[in-house]
Amino acid sequence: MVGIGALGWLQAAEVEDPLGEQTGGATTVPATGRNAFSFPLATLDDAERTRFAIGNSFFRRNWVETPASTTARDGLGPHFIARSCGGCHVQDGRGAPPDLRRRLGAEHEPPVALLMRLSVPGVGEHGGVVPDPVYGDQIDNAAIQGVQPEARVRMRTRPIAGRFADGTRYTLQQPIYTLADLAYGPLAPGAMLSPRIAPHLAGIGLLDAIPQAEIERNAADQAAAPGPIKGQVNRVWDAFAGEMRVGRFGWKANVATLAHQSAGAFLGDIGITSTHFPSEACTPAQQDCRAAPSGGTPEIDDETLSHVVFYQATLAPAERRNARDPQVLRGQALFAQAQCATCHRPSYVTGASPFPALTSPKTAGQRIHPYTDLLLHDMGERLADGRPDFAASGRQWKTPPLWGIGLIREVNGHQRLLHDGRADGVLEAILWHGGEAEDARQQVLKMSRAEREALVKFVESL
Repeated sequence: MVGIGALGWLQAAEVEDPLGEQTGGATTVPATGRNAFSFPLATLDDAERTRFAIGNSFFRRNWVETPASTTARDGLGPHFIARSCGGCHVQDGRGAPPDLRRRLGAEHEPPVALLMRLSVPGVGEHGGVVPDPVYGDQIDNAAIQGVQPEARVRMRTRPIAGRFADGTRYTLQQPIYTLADLAYGPLAPGAMLSPRIAPHLAGIGLLDAIPQAEIERNAADQAAAPGPIKGQVNRVWDAFAGEMRVGRFGWKANVATLAHQSAGAFLGDIGITSTHFPSEACTPAQQDCRAAPSGGTPEIDDETLSHVVFYQATLAPAERRNARDPQVLRGQALFAQAQCATCHRPSYVTGASPFPALTSPKTAGQRIHPYTDLLLHDMGERLADGRPDFAASGRQWKTPPLWGIGLIREVNGHQRLLHDGRADGVLEAILWHGGEAEDARQQVLKMSRAEREALVKFVESL
C-alpha cells in the first residue's frame, strides 16, 4: 500500500492490536449510544471514580449570576457564550453550527457550541494573538443582566458544486459568518474572525500523554519524506507552566495542556475567573462589563478546577465497532493508499502525564489509536481563516483525532465535522481538504462509489 512503511511508526503500530480495536488500550470502554463519550477510563479505581463524578458535576451544571444563594457556582459572565462546560460539549460530545441548530428547533437561540475567535494583525505577548482592543480575543453573544451582549453571530452558506470521477455530483456548503448588533462600536481595522466548534472530548487525557518527542518526530519524518505533507509543531505559551510548550489542543494546536485549555474556556466562554486567569475579560471600552459584580477572587478555586480538568482527562475512548468487517478492512487499505495515515497517524504508546490515573501500573505505556499527528498543516485556501495563532498561519489547522468520529451521530444527533462544522459527514470533510492534502483528496475523487463507501465506513468505525 502507498504510505505504509514510508514512516517507521506505522510498522510499530501493528505490533499490538493491529486493528486498533482497543482505542485506548486498557482504558477503553465498549460504549455506544447517547452516553458513549461520557464513561470514565476503564482503569479508574473507586477514589478516582469519585473524583470523576465531582468533576462531572461542575462540568455539566450551570453557573449562575452574582449575587446568588450558592457561592460554589456563582460568577457567571459578565459576558459569556454558555452557562456550563456541558452547554458547548453536550454529552461530552461535539457542537453544531447555527444552521443545523435552527433545523433542530433552536431557531431563536444564539450559537452556543460555536465561538468566534477574534484578533487583529500583529504578534502579542509570548508570540500569541493580539486581541481586538474593544472586544478582546473572542465574541461573546450573551451577557448577565445589565450588561450588553457583545454581538450577534449571523451565518449564511454558499454552495460549491463538484463531481467525482465516476460522474457523481456533490454540493458543499461554505459558511459565511458576519456580526450584527455590535454593542461597543465597530471592530478594529483588519480584525480577523475565526469560527470554532466545540469538539468531542473522549480520550482527550490520553492525547496529553503522547510524548512530546513523538510529536516532534512526526514533523521530522514528514520533512524527510517526499511529497507535499510537511506538518509543523506549534509552540505556545502555557499559563500553568509559565513557559512555551508544544501545542496539542485547540483547532490550531494553540494550547499545550488541559489545565490551560480548561481555565481559558472557563474565562472566555463562561466568564469564570481562576488563579491563572484572574481578571474578567472586560476591555476598557466595556464599562457595563467592568462595573458588574464579581463572584469572588477567583470565582473557581484551584481544587474545583482540578476536578473538572481530571474529569475531562479521564473520559474514556470507546472501543472500535466492526473493525473486522470486510468493507471496513477495505476502507482501511484505501485510507493508507490515499496517504491519509500520514497526518492521521494511527498509533502511539503513552508516556509521562500530569495525571497519575494515566501513569499507574494499569495505565502506563498504553498503545492508543487516536489517528492524529497533532501537527499543523496547510489545508488550502478554501479552509483558511486567515488568522494566525502563535506559529500557526491563517491556512494551517491541527490534524484532529479521528477516534470516536463514528459515534457523534449517536451522541449528538448529527455528524458535522471540521473546525466550524461545515462538513456534513466524513466524505464532505475529505472533499474540503486542500493544500498539503490535495493529493489525497484527488485520490478520493477518483474512487468508485463502493470504494468511497468503504473508506467512510472505516473512518466511522474508529
